[in-house]
Amino acid sequence: MTRHVNISLTGVGCRYAVMMASKSPVRRITAALGALDAADGPISRLDAARRLREAAEELEAAEVEAARKAGATWNEIGACYGLTKQGAQQRFRAARDQAGAVTAAPGKKKAGPVARPE
Repeated sequence: MTRHVNISLTGVGCRYAVMMASKSPVRRITAALGALDAADGPISRLDAARRLREAAEELEAAEVEAARKAGATWNEIGACYGLTKQGAQQRFRAARDQAGAVTAAPGKKKAGPVARPE
């Protein structure tokens, strides 16, 4: 038996629609949903639910990164989740840090603490 899941991935106040997602997390979500449907015991259902959550989190992080690269602000991303700008930044810190690394000028180092002569 095949089941289809139709979930809205955009929310009110979110200016950016979900961009084309990488196929890997989408395929993993589909496989986990199939495993959940076919599971015959509580442990196999739990394992399928875990795999589904992990793939969904990966997809979500990729979409946050894509939205940032497309120009979405942290305020806009936060609005999609009912969070403040700071709440969104904290929730998606890895995506934020990765996007920051991409936009940093190549060959430039961040200034660190300067040692003062004694």
